[in-house]
Amino acid sequence: MQPDREKLVQQIHAGPMQVVLAVTGGGSTAIGDLLAVPGASRTVLEASVPYSADALVDYLGFEPDQSCSEATARALAMVAFERARRLSPDDPYRLMGVGCTASLASDREKRGPHRVHVAVQTARGTQVVSWQFNKQQRSRADEEDLSAGLVLGAIANIDRSDESPAVEFVPEFGERLTTDRVEVPPGDDSWSDLLLGSAERVASHFSSQEPPTEKPLSQAIFPGAFNPLHEAHRQMVDLAGKHLSCPVALELSITNVDKRPLDFLDIRRRLLGCRGLPVWLTRAATFAEKAALFPKATFIVGADTIARVADVNYYGNCQERDAAIAAIAASGCRFLVFGRLVEGKFCPLEGLDLPPALRQLCEGIAEQTFRVDVSSSEIRETGEIQEDGRNP
Repeated sequence: MQPDREKLVQQIHAGPMQVVLAVTGGGSTAIGDLLAVPGASRTVLEASVPYSADALVDYLGFEPDQSCSEATARALAMVAFERARRLSPDDPYRLMGVGCTASLASDREKRGPHRVHVAVQTARGTQVVSWQFNKQQRSRADEEDLSAGLVLGAIANIDRSDESPAVEFVPEFGERLTTDRVEVPPGDDSWSDLLLGSAERVASHFSSQEPPTEKPLSQAIFPGAFNPLHEAHRQMVDLAGKHLSCPVALELSITNVDKRPLDFLDIRRRLLGCRGLPVWLTRAATFAEKAALFPKATFIVGADTIARVADVNYYGNCQERDAAIAAIAASGCRFLVFGRLVEGKFCPLEGLDLPPALRQLCEGIAEQTFRVDVSSSEIRETGEIQEDGRNP
């Protein structure tokens, strides 16, 4: 190990943080570097190399859109952070999850660029660093060495004391290195509380000068991923507010039944797209959980969403579905349903086959009043999302 690399690892081991790493192949030399220097037992809780596609899916709990991407590195970092919390539950603010995905030089020509993405998740921040290499300039060993250094540097930059200098990387050969980082504001741990589960909901002061109010809670709540929020969403907010004669607040859950929790970069990007509207951030992945947080609220939903509330496949059996609907009703909640395209066909509330107990909780908005055939997924597929999260 080179002296500078050894000194960097010593700096990491001298810091207070404990780390779980998930490296998909490229950059895995960093694991050996951490373990080769005395003091590793103070720093490393666990290191995994989910190398194959099946191993990656098993580690994440879902199939990513791409194996090597910034999003996948961040997903790995979040899973690693949650793993660190289980292994060392006493002080979550001393824990770090690190994810690395890379596509490096191989024994076969690769069509895409050689690149590495390293993400770090802590209770107070999310960071991702990406380096796209010049394919013609370096061997596999050279790219691996730089990738491992990027992993160690990312850890050291989070773990460093005020006295230790930040690690800087200087790309060559016209290469591109990008960094993005979000930290919770000093003195405001609301996002951290939400991530750690010590708070079930927080009002966002990030997207609106008028955050949602605690009282009364019997307002209109518009749940969604808002990835991104688009013009149809804004029209629904406007129409629902007029129809119900009450304010409408968006609700963005950081937890999802099928995917990792949103990290702080996700939250910032989603909220930037929701500027001007009050937003609740919650941990409520299901409508039964949302109803418990917002009793007597009217939920603004599309026909596709209310169809999922009725779908037994989301529960396991009819008894669990009916119990969830009963819990929603017991909380005094209702649904205002807007028609949506479902499998290429416009579907209003009247066209849905819903259980009677759910049907009586629903009121529909007529097609003549609202019909906008656009979705967030279509906008993402076209790539028409600005850097601040808004669609044109």
